[in-house]
Amino acid sequence: MIGLRRVFALVLRQYYLYRGSVARLMPVFIWSFLDMVLWGFMSQYLNRIAGPAYNFVPALLGAVLLWDFFSRVMQGVTTAFFEDVWSRNFLNLFASPLSVSEYVGGLVLSSIATSAVGLVVMLIVATLAFGLNFFSYGIALYPFLLVLFLFGIAMGIFGSSLVLRLGPAAEWFIWPIPAMVSPFAGVFYPLSTLPAWMRVVSRVIPASYVLESTRAIAAGRGADFSALVISAALAVLYVLAAGWIFTRVYRRAVRTGLIARYSAESV
Repeated sequence: MIGLRRVFALVLRQYYLYRGSVARLMPVFIWSFLDMVLWGFMSQYLNRIAGPAYNFVPALLGAVLLWDFFSRVMQGVTTAFFEDVWSRNFLNLFASPLSVSEYVGGLVLSSIATSAVGLVVMLIVATLAFGLNFFSYGIALYPFLLVLFLFGIAMGIFGSSLVLRLGPAAEWFIWPIPAMVSPFAGVFYPLSTLPAWMRVVSRVIPASYVLESTRAIAAGRGADFSALVISAALAVLYVLAAGWIFTRVYRRAVRTGLIARYSAESV
């Protein structure tokens, strides 16, 4: 049984951390803002070169918005986890009645809050500065956003379990994950561009179905609901698998005493 009060206590802790530190608050939206500005001007420049035959704003800027959303969701989970790594707070947390599921639930709710801020900033900049009306593509797009959110949660929980298993120095394995996944997800190009072996990998990445389908929606071809079903099933499977992995790693850390020895040198 998950205690909602303990889950919200973890979220409240994150709120106080962000409220008291501009250095923590700025990355929540500043990178999203900069990505929108950079790729927005790049899209407009390509439009001037290509002429009226093709509009790069929804193709490129829309893809950047979706991928930044995924990255913000994932990093919302891992950053909340890293706060406990950096402060050596695990013993304090797990000496309390807090369960693993409650702790992971607190990470997920913290990610929802921070990623929502980033998404709002991206939508405002993309709409007001570059004319990308994301909501004009209809409600068919929203389920794909949910899939992308679930995939980001799964990657965030998996990344946190990796650091819990290998130690704080493994943090540097986590930050590049979105960049490592992006070539297989087809963020900026159709999956047909990829060689055959990369397309095989793309089939097990939920984000590849999302991005391919949103390109089709932006081009006026309609949503591919079979892709939605496959991507949603994969995303849910990854969330369950990531939760299972985190629980196993946590239990091993408790059994071996890793949590008590947790320090910057315990790699």
